[in-house]
Amino acid sequence: MTTTAPDRVRLDSHEETADTPLLLTVEEAARRLRIGRTRMYDLVRSGAVRAVYVGRLRRVPTECLQEYVTRLITQGEG
Repeated sequence: MTTTAPDRVRLDSHEETADTPLLLTVEEAARRLRIGRTRMYDLVRSGAVRAVYVGRLRRVPTECLQEYVTRLITQGEG
């Protein structure tokens, strides 16, 4: 019987498929981060998480969520 190491979260191993959205609504981004909608809007308004406009619709690129989480990790280490 072989044992394996526990699964570890790797930030650079996110697998994207054709169905993976590149842009999220602010509410979807909040769910991805497991935070409240109001907190997510505050992060976007403050510029902590970048967002883009597509016409009149505000969207959060998934890569911007990743950048935010990476910054949180880096700040926690320093």
